[in-house]
Amino acid sequence: MAPPVFETCHVACCANRTPNVVSWGQGGIVAFGTCHSVALYNPQERSVVALLNGHTGRVNAVRWIHTSDCGSEHHLVSAGSDNRLIVWEAQNGTFIQSMECTGHTAPVSSVDGIYLLDSAILLVSSASDSTVRLWLCSGDKKAECLHTLAFGSGFMMDVSLALLPGSRVPIMACGGDDSKVHLYVLNHGKELQKALTLQGHEDWVRGLAWTSFGGELLLASCSQDCLIRVWRLCAKSGTDTPTVDDPTIIKMKEDIFEVNWNDTCLKFAVSLETVLAGHENWVYGVHWHPRFYKDDELQQPLSLLSASMDKTMILWAPEDGSGVWVEQVRVGEVGGNTLGFFGCQMSPDGSMIMAHAFHGALHLWCKDQGDEGEWRPAVVISGHFNGVQDLSWDPEGEFILSVGSDQTTRLFTTWKKHDGKQLTWHEISRPQIHGYDMQCVAMVGRFQFVSGADEKVLRVFQAPRNFVENFANISGSSKEKLLLTGDTANLPEGASTPALGLSNKAVFQGDLVHKSSTEEDKFNRVSDQYQESYFHPLNMTEPPPEDHLLQNTLWPEVQKLYGHGFEMFCLAADRSGTLVASACKATKTEHASILLWNTGSWRQVQALSYHTLTVTQMAFSPNSKFLLAVSRDRTWSLWKRNSSTSENTERFSLCAHTVKESAIHTRIIWSCDWSPDGAYFTTCSRDKKVIVWGRIETEDCSIKPCSSILDVGDSATAVAFCPVFSSINSYLIAVGLECGRILLYKWTPGLEPGSDWDCCGQTDNSQSHCLAVKRLCWRPRAGRVGHGHSCGVTQEEEKSGQTDRESSWAQLCSASADHSVKIFSINKQAL
Repeated sequence: MAPPVFETCHVACCANRTPNVVSWGQGGIVAFGTCHSVALYNPQERSVVALLNGHTGRVNAVRWIHTSDCGSEHHLVSAGSDNRLIVWEAQNGTFIQSMECTGHTAPVSSVDGIYLLDSAILLVSSASDSTVRLWLCSGDKKAECLHTLAFGSGFMMDVSLALLPGSRVPIMACGGDDSKVHLYVLNHGKELQKALTLQGHEDWVRGLAWTSFGGELLLASCSQDCLIRVWRLCAKSGTDTPTVDDPTIIKMKEDIFEVNWNDTCLKFAVSLETVLAGHENWVYGVHWHPRFYKDDELQQPLSLLSASMDKTMILWAPEDGSGVWVEQVRVGEVGGNTLGFFGCQMSPDGSMIMAHAFHGALHLWCKDQGDEGEWRPAVVISGHFNGVQDLSWDPEGEFILSVGSDQTTRLFTTWKKHDGKQLTWHEISRPQIHGYDMQCVAMVGRFQFVSGADEKVLRVFQAPRNFVENFANISGSSKEKLLLTGDTANLPEGASTPALGLSNKAVFQGDLVHKSSTEEDKFNRVSDQYQESYFHPLNMTEPPPEDHLLQNTLWPEVQKLYGHGFEMFCLAADRSGTLVASACKATKTEHASILLWNTGSWRQVQALSYHTLTVTQMAFSPNSKFLLAVSRDRTWSLWKRNSSTSENTERFSLCAHTVKESAIHTRIIWSCDWSPDGAYFTTCSRDKKVIVWGRIETEDCSIKPCSSILDVGDSATAVAFCPVFSSINSYLIAVGLECGRILLYKWTPGLEPGSDWDCCGQTDNSQSHCLAVKRLCWRPRAGRVGHGHSCGVTQEEEKSGQTDRESSWAQLCSASADHSVKIFSINKQAL
């Protein structure tokens, strides 16, 4: 079998910002909704092992359908804003869409499921159409809605299913904005019948969870009243006799309900087991420790995990002997500009606990193996929680910068553990946390970049010393070599953002107050009494957790660039990093000007006016002699650098362009790029066309199409020439589509029209983005990050020829509106 063209190297993503969107399976895989997809994440391998694409709206709820033992699950259910439920089934090591439940008329917010006899699955879902629906998914791949509960103007926030003790009768609990917990049983396998209403909460019920214990059921409910209530459900025998009241014994009131099962009337009692008070804000999620039996012996103790908007998770358990529920572990109190936790999950063996936060980030804690059993933050996946707009490789191709509508700039690189066997990608810095949606970014040096947002200002950032040192520790690069990259003597230690500020302020070593200082030393200056620095230098050998990313990995802002009249839209830097071109949103020619900036002085050196609408992307030629721009006005323009060095001479002049009336593209031109030899450039458009334009040889720069028009079948939103798998005879071009798919084409100049394009690969459904591809960017050098000589290849590896094998690999990075950044490894032998 031929090797795949696209090998997914990394997927950077985070959980959607809804309470019920994360579920930890008994097989160890964490499933969570990310935009319109369901990601399957392996915490041990620290990577996304699969993406399930099927929803057309945001995924709001995900649940594994658990088995009675600790084996891997075979079914997963997800629900979303497309008003649908999808059941995913494991087949041959992958998950496929098995069944679909349609009927809700509004977004589905929570879902749960259990196995019945004959491999049938019972599902329950609640939606913002004020209904709760019960579904039966049979073995013949058909889904049937058994019953619908309508709650008028009320909403049920969460639902949970279980089987009554000593029977196969399903019981469903739901709670919502009426501050009550409602219990329903499935009567004769056809419809839900009200059993009880449990009162006690004083605000909306946000989370529910059942577990079995000693032949009984325990139900945990959490609420915006900051409390957790645990209810006990047990079977009542018909021979039970009332006991004599003992005034010294406190006995909770029992509510009784009856169920008919196999022509037998069964009685069950529900009582309040305990009320857990420890959180200081709304409690959004509760999760029982997954408990299973092996040889009729319970394998795990009883414990309950809760997550709150107070930024903490608490692990509760009854004390031995007394049975009083107490707080065993409290973790969290995450710093930085963030709200609290939406939900929580516990690993099957109880050694790891996870929370997902208001901004989508996953927080993971692991329990030490020692006697103390201390819980420590662990490395976990991270990514943008809104659309990713732009990205850029550093000049050496060792890390990636991305910007998104979540108002952050993020930096990703590889991390090789000390054993050297596992190489994974991680976010190691968040250089910019802004107050505006980010739109564009461009590297202008090894550790310097320019970014633009929905504001009229460009901002320039320089890496601090603490980042350079930690980058070397984590990636395996030479620290001494990195510190010699520029003038590092005056580098600040880090950066922090003042309260109500947008600019990252540099923090120098003299500004840091060390713990060893005495009180008198701390306040030897007036300014020390009003410290605004939230930065604490860290010596990291592994990727930082979310709270450090938020607070201790900012880069100082060194310059602001003013001159544009509207929100920034795109950026480009030349190969030498001496010149930056910028453009903003525009509806008139005067606002559509391209501004050129000198990176030495950060002064504006020229304004290039031609386009009448927003310039959507720009690219400097590899030799920096030409600047190409494409626009919403359906035209492109080519600017040539003048040879004169006089200060009064314009640096660039217009040498070629298309006009809207005779242009080949008939819709917005979204993207452009240069061939690695600078002989050609390519454009792609909403009209589904990709075109390669003429060889630049003549002085008058007469540019004509030199390829046939390639119709890619969908709006083309991104295009990029591969810089390492190209030759004089052929070029490799990646094209990103609005549907999220990425195509690879080999273009050979000089062939007959129609035969010059050869499609040599495309992403499959699991690899593709589920929304538009915003940007494609090839690594500027051959090989895969972390496998090359600059990242610590040993002498043995070099002798074995590993570095030679790396020359047959290239890496492509993509950014999408589906909130994800993906990195693909392309093998030349597979093309």
